[in-house]
Amino acid sequence: MKIKKIICSGGRTGFFFDDQRAIKKGAKSDGSAYIGEPVTDGFKAVRQAGESISVMVVLEDGQVAYGDCAAVQYSGAGGRDPLFLAEDFIPVIMEHVAPVLEGKELDSFRTLAAEVEAVEVDGKRLHTAIRYGVTQAVLDAVAKAKKLLMCEVIADEYGLTPEYRQIPIFTQSGDNRYDNSDKMIMKGADVLPHALINNVDTKLGKDGSILLEYVKWLRDRIIALRHDEDYLPVLHIDVYGTIGMAFGVNNYEVMADYIATLVEAAKPFKLRIEGPMDAEEREAQMKALAALTAEVDRRGIDVELVADEWCNTLEDIKYFADNKAGHMVQIKTPDLGGINNIVEAVIYCKEKGIGAYQGGTCNETDRSAQVCVNLAMATQPDQILAKPGMGVDEGYMIVYNEMQRILAQLSAKNA
Repeated sequence: MKIKKIICSGGRTGFFFDDQRAIKKGAKSDGSAYIGEPVTDGFKAVRQAGESISVMVVLEDGQVAYGDCAAVQYSGAGGRDPLFLAEDFIPVIMEHVAPVLEGKELDSFRTLAAEVEAVEVDGKRLHTAIRYGVTQAVLDAVAKAKKLLMCEVIADEYGLTPEYRQIPIFTQSGDNRYDNSDKMIMKGADVLPHALINNVDTKLGKDGSILLEYVKWLRDRIIALRHDEDYLPVLHIDVYGTIGMAFGVNNYEVMADYIATLVEAAKPFKLRIEGPMDAEEREAQMKALAALTAEVDRRGIDVELVADEWCNTLEDIKYFADNKAGHMVQIKTPDLGGINNIVEAVIYCKEKGIGAYQGGTCNETDRSAQVCVNLAMATQPDQILAKPGMGVDEGYMIVYNEMQRILAQLSAKNA
């Protein structure tokens, strides 16, 4: 079965592009918008509508496979590729990617994904969002050609023998960290709430007191709303480097002291802290996070630190995992480009004994989320992000339901 044609359409994502640097510099929220001037190249506002490109692969028999190109909410920050706008990049796909794929046999996802990854324009690799969406479409096309589920194609081509099971789903609240936490608890989310702690003054507190009170509230709220004492979700808080901003990026003992207070406040629930500091550069970030990881381990503080900022590519993930910079690594799916890199990242983290969090961004689409579920079912990471959006219900529904569809189809095949 060959690829007959590539078609593209512009689309919206489940959230927005946000200028992270402008927010960290003090841009204020005003309803759903932000007041202030953008500081990152390409932004016309601190917050603007997220955009995607749907890439459709027409097979010889008329079937249509598809994937969605999308970039993270905080595009252009932390070493990531620039803002991704559909009108700028549809022509790039049609001019530089379509000719590579049209006419190709759909006999190997890995081979075709490698070809997409190798495409260069003016000596530069394609934007990560393009590689992300095109390889999704390629995986779907190979699966349709072989009459397999996408997760089965991944398992076969990577020599995996997964015990297909439900993977813990991590839900994210956005700024509505109170009401949305209620939704998560009532739905029985495995990991929650993300909480979007991206400002010292208004969300962490200069002495950490605002976040500490929130963790206490969250603990009490789970206990009050849960219907079963066996419901023990992991509390996963993304602090966007604000602990380092408040206490000093390299002040590991003081940061560990503060994290220990959060651990005590979270009990009986396990705590994860994502992105405790942002050292503004990859090597400095790795060293700082490795040092803090070593400090909390030395003191027996029962927390899992999660690498995020400056850990964007497959090479970055290997670098952080090799140096034990964090107990878990977020594999931020759109940042890795081709989805083949996501598969390899999860496999590598598991081999190294580092937690694998197959994440992503609220600024994706329903389609990219569905494809990511298939990758996770084959590779079995420790947790997967509910996405897109910040409303909880929609992202959780998309990821949970795709997981259940896969399990039901696999069960029927084996019956």
